[in-house]
Amino acid sequence: MRLLITAGPTREYLDDVRYLSNASSGRMGYAIAAAAAAAGWDVALVSGPVDLSPPAGCEFHAVTTTQEMRDVCVALFPTCDGVIATAAVCDYRPRERITGKLSKTGGPITIEMIETDDVLAELGSRKAHRFVIGFALEAQNPRENALQKLRRKQCDWILLNGPEAIGAETNSVELIGSDERTAAHWSGLKSEIGVRLIDWLRSQPSRPTG
Repeated sequence: MRLLITAGPTREYLDDVRYLSNASSGRMGYAIAAAAAAAGWDVALVSGPVDLSPPAGCEFHAVTTTQEMRDVCVALFPTCDGVIATAAVCDYRPRERITGKLSKTGGPITIEMIETDDVLAELGSRKAHRFVIGFALEAQNPRENALQKLRRKQCDWILLNGPEAIGAETNSVELIGSDERTAAHWSGLKSEIGVRLIDWLRSQPSRPTG
């Protein structure tokens, strides 16, 4: 079994020193990568900037922007059996990146933003025989929004969690299948949830056990 995992945030630069990002720690993705490697799987971990060391035994790819994450994932996905996408990618980027450092003008400024590539949706559209598991961090109408994301991005399963997971050591997730039924619900340390997810995936009759 060869597994692609995305983790951490991405950054979109306004100028050479300022960027848009989020507070994702990468802990959930790194925990899943560690659990998969411990299970004997071949793991390709694609990570945005985080303050974590890659788990032992993982093939590691460091990226910064959403475009970089997309390019690496698209290149790796054909060699993998599936993907677990935990990365918190930026949804927007400035249309133009300013060279140097943006200086104060004494008044308001306007920065035009455009959507970034949807990495998970692209992998879903390319999945063929591969499985796709996404994460949905939702605050309002969480389950309905997660189901919409599952369908829109062609996931086989999606893990729903809330904003309290950002930067935390613990998490609470609901695993929802493409049939819209809850397959599992886990709470605890992210390291424990990573093990439970990999154990659950290994137990599925249509999935290799490594």
